Amino acid sequence: MVFKRKPSLEELNNQSLNTMVSHLGIFFIDISENSISATMPVDERTKQPMGLLHGGANVVLAETLGSIASSLTIDIGKKACVGLEINANHIKAVRSGLVTGTTTPIHIGQSTQIWEIKITNDKGQLSCISRITMAIIDKK
Repeated sequence: MVFKRKPSLEELNNQSLNTMVSHLGIFFIDISENSISATMPVDERTKQPMGLLHGGANVVLAETLGSIASSLTIDIGKKACVGLEINANHIKAVRSGLVTGTTTPIHIGQSTQIWEIKITNDKGQLSCISRITMAIIDKK
């Protein structure tokens, strides 16, 4: 098991209230032994002017999933995790519905972590794949 703590879905969703996460309608739907999934609506909050899901919204979903997953692997009393780098490849346009992102670990180290995030449309088709590198730092 990758996670040292496994909060409930209710806890994950409540901690995101009044943040960009809740503003964009991101909602956590699953947490397993080594992955977390969340949905995000494709609507006026997340579309770009051409009516497609905004690539930046995909990145917000990806960073949210990777950051929260990373924080569940550390002792948050002593350590913090901060985003070091994120990339995203936008593969398939999405115009409506929900997208679902799922993050899984690639590398869990003492000072860095790498998480992969796959984002799919309502039909389960891959629309974006992202990777985030997290730095694990000492709390001051």
